[in-house]
Amino acid sequence: MIRAILLATVLPVSVSAQGIFPYQDAERVANGKIVYENNCAACHGANLEGEPDWKSRDENGFLRAPPHDETGHTWHHPDMQLFAIVALGSEAVVGNGYKSRMMGFRDILTEQEVLDVMAYIKSTWPEEIQAQHNMINARSQ
Repeated sequence: MIRAILLATVLPVSVSAQGIFPYQDAERVANGKIVYENNCAACHGANLEGEPDWKSRDENGFLRAPPHDETGHTWHHPDMQLFAIVALGSEAVVGNGYKSRMMGFRDILTEQEVLDVMAYIKSTWPEEIQAQHNMINARSQ
């Protein structure tokens, strides 16, 4: 219940069948690349590659930062969930005592910057992955 309330306070309201990330808008993608480089690349890699051995936990029990390219699981999640993870952080979205170093960027990035970062990430995926992600978005509505 608390997570539903939190999500409702940060999620954009207009959703198309392709989702909410403007990945076909060159200007928004270019802005997203800059925002990504300044806020995300330190953990997720300059080329979206994630940390080495990202599927295993580090010495403190935290999962490493996953890749955001097509080899990772980012595209397996609908836009609304991804937006919430970036805005609120993984712990707040997953709940149930889940521990993550992925902080929420709600107080650091604007809604448009979050959307632009995700547009940049999605724009790098092969067309077939983009199409599959669009189907995931359509099914999640």
